[in-house]
Amino acid sequence: LPSLELALDVTYLAGNCENGYSCAYMNTLSWSSETTPNPTEGNPRIVFERLFGDGGSSAARVAQARENRSVLDSVNSELARLLQSVGPSDRTTIGDYVDSVREVERRIQTAERNAAASELPDLERPMAIPDRFDEHVNLLFDLVALAFQADITRVVTFMLGRELNFRTYPEIGITEGHHGLSHHGDDAAKMARYAKLGTYQAELFARFLDKLRSAGDGDGTLLDRSLFLYGAGLSNPNLHAHMDLPLLVVGGGVNGGKHLKFPLETPMTNLLLSVLDRSGVPAETLGDSTGRLDIEPVSGV
Repeated sequence: LPSLELALDVTYLAGNCENGYSCAYMNTLSWSSETTPNPTEGNPRIVFERLFGDGGSSAARVAQARENRSVLDSVNSELARLLQSVGPSDRTTIGDYVDSVREVERRIQTAERNAAASELPDLERPMAIPDRFDEHVNLLFDLVALAFQADITRVVTFMLGRELNFRTYPEIGITEGHHGLSHHGDDAAKMARYAKLGTYQAELFARFLDKLRSAGDGDGTLLDRSLFLYGAGLSNPNLHAHMDLPLLVVGGGVNGGKHLKFPLETPMTNLLLSVLDRSGVPAETLGDSTGRLDIEPVSGV
């Protein structure tokens, strides 16, 4: 796949949103051209079928979900022949990969069974989307890891939360909507809860990085072969501040553990150009870029 676009909030906004810009910029992080946004997907079952099998209609997906059979069963004979033709190290790698795929399948099927057994009233609910935020995020992150491991795609965007997000997080004791909490009015108690939420989301990302760090890839790890940008389009959401953005660059051989500050109003697209360079996809300009940022650690910092 050229790329994979994931998001937890897939109900699209329309009209004008932030600073008069089209709401299309809030619905996805990925664009195939200056005028064509790439739609996102948040249903783990559909994402899995896109990566490893045919999608089909909703009815077809329900029928497939009822089959207590792994998609790998159809290629067992091919896998057996492959295992006979490779060495012990490759056999271990293939075995670990198959086990990972089956584990994701098991978790998707469990989520679907839980949804079917729910005591909620008859609602139009997407299949295989866990009720808990962390379970949904981890499941999609695991699918990204599998996609990287299988080299199905190496370009992924993942929106953990869209702007104007009113999600609550009861699993960590936050019952206020995300957007309302972000407008904390400098109230210390609200700011503490907002920091708790940011930490919670960062920990889910850290779990994903640990998963890539533990997966071998050649003479390194999947994390060594990947480069991630984690962050948001606002620094102080209470003021809708679009400067001093807190951004994290990790993986790809970048020597991390450093906090680098750049002049005020430096375009974020300067960083994106540097990320493209490190990914082997150089470009002259991107959006409102004015140059490139040195994302290697500064001497003496």
